[in-house]
Amino acid sequence: MRLSDFDYDLPPGLIAQHPPAERDAARMLLLDRRTRSWEDRAFRELPELLRGDELIVVNDARVLAARLYGHRRGTRAQPPPRRRRGYLTSEIEVLLTRQIEPGLWDALVRPGRKIRIGEWIRFEVTEPHEESLACGRLEAEVVARGAFGARRIRFPDAAGLEAALDRLGHIPLPPYIARPDEPEDRTRYQTIFACRPGAVAAPTAGLHFTQSVIERLRARGIELCALTLYVGPGTFQPVRTDEVERHQMQPEAYELPEATAAAIHRARSARRPVLAIGTTVVRALESAARQAARAGALRPALPSGSGEARAYLYPGAEFLVVDQLLTNFHLPKSTLLLLVSAFAGRDFVLEAYRHAVAARYHFYSYGDCMLIR
Repeated sequence: MRLSDFDYDLPPGLIAQHPPAERDAARMLLLDRRTRSWEDRAFRELPELLRGDELIVVNDARVLAARLYGHRRGTRAQPPPRRRRGYLTSEIEVLLTRQIEPGLWDALVRPGRKIRIGEWIRFEVTEPHEESLACGRLEAEVVARGAFGARRIRFPDAAGLEAALDRLGHIPLPPYIARPDEPEDRTRYQTIFACRPGAVAAPTAGLHFTQSVIERLRARGIELCALTLYVGPGTFQPVRTDEVERHQMQPEAYELPEATAAAIHRARSARRPVLAIGTTVVRALESAARQAARAGALRPALPSGSGEARAYLYPGAEFLVVDQLLTNFHLPKSTLLLLVSAFAGRDFVLEAYRHAVAARYHFYSYGDCMLIR
């Protein structure tokens, strides 16, 4: 398969730049895989659109303030950041992507070509509108380097890192949101389920949920449970080959609680649909199922505990656990669009995307969603 087969035209004006006024105010495109049809609905209708015996699985990862702005320390240091048009400029931008061990992180550094092994980076500023955050100081040493601006950096004060990120870090909004992060993003770029810090991007399908929607789901007898997939850059890594099959997904750490694994086993045994909230949940569940299958289980039971999501799902893939999917709209030629195309069929998905463009749905992280069943 060619990557160019997973392209579509999207007017820039349809890319959501801010969250909706209310979390559950999104539009929702309802896709029926059996009839290859769709309906324009609203996310608030979700409880009434389900059968009533579904098991809903959400991702409870919490996004870190993982984007840092700073400058070099030492002989190669440049002047500290200055304010320009109300915002701060900096010599170096660092995006933390994956924790290796306490205090040791993989990161993307811009401009990468300037930053050598052994250099120190100092972070000591916040945006001027972050009045509630005290300025402080944080330093990190570059200990290894990789391709495409990748670096491994070490923070000497591992114990105080999370608090320092809260003071100095910025919410890592994706690049298609063409604005600096704002105070509102600290809450709105988190789902209401978020309680496990470590993600560097939000599991955006979960952003639509409110306590009111959850209460209505439970009132219908629908069960909810959670897992944690620490969303990293692997989910959003560009596909750099036109042959879809040759792409290599980066693994992402996940944790599958015993109670969630047991709930999924009960649902599958009773032939109740498993509804994944977002592609991150799909990757975690399908990776766990493949791990069980490799271990020789005839009907794979999901192993609870920690693991790595390595499943790369593109058309032709078999889904072992997930029956339904709630997801936002995804970038052209992305692994996320490949996953959705694997679940519902490339032609059907791209037809639905063209309808969403014509109907002026909002796209990507702060945009509208689709329910596929």
